[in-house]
Amino acid sequence: MHRFHARRAGRADVTTSFLTLPEPRSIGLPERGQQLVLGQFLFSGHLVEAKDAAIWDIGSDRRGVTAEIQGCVWLDDLAALGDEHARAKAQAWVTDWIARYGSGRGPGWTPQLTGQRLTRWINHGAFLTHGLPDAETDRVFQSLARQTLFVSRRWRTAPPGLPMFETLTGLIHAGVILQSMAPHIPEAAHALATHCQEVIDAQGGIPERNPEMLLTIFSHLIWCREILDRSGHTPPLMLERAISRIAPTLRALRHTDGTLARFHGGGKGIAGRLDAALFNSGNTAQPEPGVQMGYARVTGGRTSLIADAAIPPKGEASEDGHASTLAIELTSGRRPMIVSCGSGARLGSDWRRASRATPSHSTLGLGGVSSSHLTERARGPKGAELLRETPKLVRVEFSQDLDWRKLEISHDGYQQTHGLTHARILQLSVDGRHLQGEDVLATLTPADQHRFDKALKTADGDGIPYDIRFHLHPDVAAEIDTRGSVVSLTLKSGEVWTLRMRGDVEMRLMPSVYLEMGRLKPRQTQQVVLSGRAIAYGTRVRWSIAKAQDTPTAVRDLAEADPLGMS
Repeated sequence: MHRFHARRAGRADVTTSFLTLPEPRSIGLPERGQQLVLGQFLFSGHLVEAKDAAIWDIGSDRRGVTAEIQGCVWLDDLAALGDEHARAKAQAWVTDWIARYGSGRGPGWTPQLTGQRLTRWINHGAFLTHGLPDAETDRVFQSLARQTLFVSRRWRTAPPGLPMFETLTGLIHAGVILQSMAPHIPEAAHALATHCQEVIDAQGGIPERNPEMLLTIFSHLIWCREILDRSGHTPPLMLERAISRIAPTLRALRHTDGTLARFHGGGKGIAGRLDAALFNSGNTAQPEPGVQMGYARVTGGRTSLIADAAIPPKGEASEDGHASTLAIELTSGRRPMIVSCGSGARLGSDWRRASRATPSHSTLGLGGVSSSHLTERARGPKGAELLRETPKLVRVEFSQDLDWRKLEISHDGYQQTHGLTHARILQLSVDGRHLQGEDVLATLTPADQHRFDKALKTADGDGIPYDIRFHLHPDVAAEIDTRGSVVSLTLKSGEVWTLRMRGDVEMRLMPSVYLEMGRLKPRQTQQVVLSGRAIAYGTRVRWSIAKAQDTPTAVRDLAEADPLGMS
């Protein structure tokens, strides 16, 4: 039916123009725009270097690559670069799309991809049409009208969540900005408000528990509210309420450097995007005490700690979910220190799978076993995997006194296989200079003890191996002492922290990777690993991360963060 309606729309005798010159509301990475201009194409793990190639020829036999390209989100990156070379590429590729696919043929005619494309073509309309010959400009407007017609007929078939939000955002943009498209506004605005009510929960969270996805949805809602309001349409009340629910939740997922916690497939976000969205929302509400969208945040001084403190996403919502229960991220001022490896989805299926496993997160994992497992989905794209056998119970408790803020969390993800519950006690000093941690593996019932004894026999009685990992940001310089009991961590700001451990464990400094959107390959970094074996019904490991005594509480940090590289 998509193909049928696409061909009908592709032959429709409709045209349009801009009622008002659109203002760009989405922006990308100029470094990635430069990569595109130079012919370095990285989409869904598929890298092609071809300076004179059309973007539509890249990975045409790969479904994920094709979808990523057809949505035209890469226009954000070219617009961010903004020079004449970027404009020439954008204009050439858009006019080429119209020639190849504008009649309603090709892979890009789905509600979500067409909604994405409408939003980007309209957002960057001035960038795209500047200097373009009149005949080409007319073809762009005719294509915009035909794509709007298609979305108006097919938006109801978009999957729930982000795909539906992107579809309706494109239709609302078209209705407000394009001449003769206003009749689509009431239905699209009502559908958007209804979907907010259905997908965004009372605490401002989404089922995927992906912080960056929540920010993307939040940004779409703000764009829609803004253009509806400016065009004289009253934004629906449910849309306003959804924005009000999401804003404090995003504040709870924000580190002190202004970036998002990187969990469940989400990245840190483009620099400044989160703060800009929160400012544009007009909402100043702070998060309520406790867990927000499954994350626990503890702050002290200039230090922020965010922990994954809920069961992972379920069912279809777990397509990008990670086995990261009880993992932490730690940031000091503008400098991330303890991180997760991040999502490897853009680097191919092997990286995607590895990044979802427990060892890719800063938490405790049993040897060779993740706290949640992956299984191939019964229906849908080949190779897509959902989470299964996840923790069923995650407990969280906050407390504080004059000197410390305490977080106690636990999960039962290893209970069925090993009879063990993992508990984590984290205490951050009020001044943010000292984090005390304790990881506990314990059996809680006789049935747990029986499972543990059985697992211990399988391990030949040598104990069940476990590793507590602390993945370091690539900008952290780490050095272990000769006794193997202390690791010094030097940040680019000049701060020096030390990681110490207590217990019958071995401390090692090992290679790790830091995965982020737009890079052509993983960044090399390090991880501190505390390794031991559980041989009793209770195992306890204490560790601490503390700022060196001679490091000031506040450091004037003027060094620039590492930009997106070409390596």
